[in-house]
Amino acid sequence: MGKIKLTVVRSNCRCGLCKAGDEFVVEDVCPPICHELWSCAYPMFYALQNGALLDRGEGTAACFDVKCPDEGRVTLHGEIMREHP
Repeated sequence: MGKIKLTVVRSNCRCGLCKAGDEFVVEDVCPPICHELWSCAYPMFYALQNGALLDRGEGTAACFDVKCPDEGRVTLHGEIMREHP
C-alpha cells in the first residue's frame, strides 16, 4: 500500500486540530484530524492507496480534495506519494 500526503489547505476548525499548512504522511493509521473529517476522506484515501484514480474535473488524478462536514470549515488535499527510483 502506498503512502498518502494529506495537506490542510484551509482551516477554521472548531476543535483546533487542523491548521492551514499542516501536512501528514499517512500509510495505515488515522492522522491527527477529527473523526468526522477522516470519515469523509477515508474512502478516497483507501482508493488511492490501492491504485485507483479519482474523478477530477474533466479527467482523473491520483489526488482528492475534501471538505469538513461541519459547513466546510476545513479543506483537506490528499495525494499519493510517488517513490523516486
